[in-house]
Amino acid sequence: MALKADTRYSGRAQTQTQTAEMDAGLRKYMLGVYNYMASGLLVSAVVAMLASSSPAVMQTIFGSGLAYVVMFAPLGLLLAMNFAFNKISTPVLQGMYWAFVALFGLSLSTIFLVYTSADIVRVFFITAAAFGGLSLYGYTTKKNLSGMGSFLIMGLIGIIIAMVVNMFLESTMMSFVISVLGVLIFAGLTAFDTQRIKSTYIQHRMQGDVATRSAVMDAVALYLNFVNMFMFLLHLFGGGNE
Repeated sequence: MALKADTRYSGRAQTQTQTAEMDAGLRKYMLGVYNYMASGLLVSAVVAMLASSSPAVMQTIFGSGLAYVVMFAPLGLLLAMNFAFNKISTPVLQGMYWAFVALFGLSLSTIFLVYTSADIVRVFFITAAAFGGLSLYGYTTKKNLSGMGSFLIMGLIGIIIAMVVNMFLESTMMSFVISVLGVLIFAGLTAFDTQRIKSTYIQHRMQGDVATRSAVMDAVALYLNFVNMFMFLLHLFGGGNE
């Protein structure tokens, strides 16, 4: 009986140790993801502010065909990062990430011409608070959010189509509806992606170089959720430069 008791105790102790190690690894991984994301937002903000403060830079870029390069270059880098993920080295992937957020920041520089700095800062903190709450929910909830992933992606596709259509219609009401739906969709994606990132780590227990590479791509997903939610909220609550 004593032997059985010792065996059960040993088994519980081993399980508790493994659980503690997994929790520590998960926290470290999630912290890495959030650090990449936050650093990316900082780089984008600095690039946007520096570019918007220089009329010569704004005229050179957005007064010429370079505007299209700035608009579509981040998308090209994002596709390259996804398709070449298993073929490129970790430093190259990291370099592509920093180039991605810098170019994205350049494309965001025009918001300083449309909205006041006070509006931008206010909406940024609103977005940060909302993102933090939604990400925390996605991390802690026991509810499986995977079912709403396909629904949210379909909604995102619908939003993109509606935005293209409204470029021709220029409907103020349609623009408002798109912004409201955009906030809701990226709010849902924030919780969904956080849970997906957590679940993926628990399933694969990535370590070393693999963990670093995965953290970069997971940071991209959260970065895009944050920036898009920020832009839609800015459209709703930003008063504009008058």
